[in-house]
Amino acid sequence: MFHWLEKNPFFFAVGVFLFVAYAGIVQILPNFAKQSQPLVGTKPYTVLELAGKNVYIKDNCMSCHSQMIRPFKSETDRYGAYSLSGEYAYDRPFLWGSKRTGPDLLRVGNYRTTDWHENHMLDPTSVVPGSIMPKYPHQFENLADIETAYAEALTVKKVFNTPYDQEGMPPLGTLEEAKAHALAQAKKIAADMKTQKVKDAVANGQIPEIVAIIAYLNSLK
Repeated sequence: MFHWLEKNPFFFAVGVFLFVAYAGIVQILPNFAKQSQPLVGTKPYTVLELAGKNVYIKDNCMSCHSQMIRPFKSETDRYGAYSLSGEYAYDRPFLWGSKRTGPDLLRVGNYRTTDWHENHMLDPTSVVPGSIMPKYPHQFENLADIETAYAEALTVKKVFNTPYDQEGMPPLGTLEEAKAHALAQAKKIAADMKTQKVKDAVANGQIPEIVAIIAYLNSLK
């Protein structure tokens, strides 16, 4: 059998291909599927955090910031533990990015605070001297789109079975219930902010974009 294969290189190549393909199916694919499952403790984004993620996308933050820490010492020393595929289980779309003008933000919630983000968005050079990041004053004026975020959460729950009913997560419920949960989360964030206009807006039941994007950034850990 083996001597025959040695004398027929075409069939030998086909045999090697089939053997490697079978090994891949048996060993690689199940392991890949396992690694892509949500890590223990990973939770879906709340409706407010999803609204903030949409602000992040709208303002094109991913053009300068990645969310993927590579397994190199220079990266883990600066940004924290390298990325694992299971951490992105509830990200749709992924915001890995392909360019770093600014730092990676995958674990920014571990070392930046609400008031830091507030100052940074209003005037980046006030907290990072020499920063080339633009100011985002419109985030303090525009209101977050909670209804679209709710629709997105409802869609991924139904289509991808995203577990919004797990312990520690506010249930989606109706749109009005989701808005109430988002406002409650927004009030906790606004309490740590100094911009009175934002505080007043939240107290009146409105959620500015700055509050939503801070909720999103705070969730990146």
